[in-house]
Amino acid sequence: IFSAVLLFFVSSVSLPSRGRRSPEKRAEVVVAGMAMAEAPNWSLLSTLDFQAIDEMDPSLADGHRIIYDREVPFELRTQENADRPHELGTMEGVKVKILTLGDDRQQVSLRVELTTESDLFFHYTCSVNGAGFRQLKEEQRLVCEFPEFSSFLVKLLNRCIKEPQNFLAALIVTSDGNAVLEFVQNMEYKFVEILVLPFRESPEHLIRQSISFRYNAVRSRLSMMQARLQDVSALVKAKTPSLVTHLQRNPTAPQQADPSSSSSSSGLR
Repeated sequence: IFSAVLLFFVSSVSLPSRGRRSPEKRAEVVVAGMAMAEAPNWSLLSTLDFQAIDEMDPSLADGHRIIYDREVPFELRTQENADRPHELGTMEGVKVKILTLGDDRQQVSLRVELTTESDLFFHYTCSVNGAGFRQLKEEQRLVCEFPEFSSFLVKLLNRCIKEPQNFLAALIVTSDGNAVLEFVQNMEYKFVEILVLPFRESPEHLIRQSISFRYNAVRSRLSMMQARLQDVSALVKAKTPSLVTHLQRNPTAPQQADPSSSSSSSGLR
């Protein structure tokens, strides 16, 4: 409704020479607004500036900057200790955040944070500096250098999203607070291990800071969206009250505007 109202108001103001629109034309604009809202590259969030909220992220302390923040499908496995076999895993979306310290030419350290919305206290961290990367490179025969390691990791994560049949990220969590993230590639005839990163459960104070930030960020975003919607609604009521009346009388009109879409969809199924 927000997108429909906004599009109607903009089109009405920007085209005054066309005169008053008929109810049918207004309904068409409403439908067009709903279609715009359903477009893959458009959302209400894209019209709001959340930079001030994002800058309060405790992960940005000590000068870190976020270069990757995305949900990635992980296979989560539990293991009592390193000597016992792990249990069967379950697929779950895990929020992966990669942060770097330093500039692109002289990167000091890299940190990876793992969280999930299904468990607010799930928070694991992997920190890698120059010396730690050299050890990883020697043990796992990596071909990249430390400045390119973040790009290499981002590509792996994206391939796990786009090619889940070929690339798998498995997080094995032990009861002692340790975890291992394994990236595996399916080569049809065998599975090849690409990268293994050690993780550690974050300290309790960091976990609580993260939970508090995520909760407050959601509340702040919701308040901003509600305030924007109220502003636009008040503007529309003042400029075009008939549109508000039309929306109130026909709340389901946009969904019923194109009956052929449902029949075509059922035909595809």
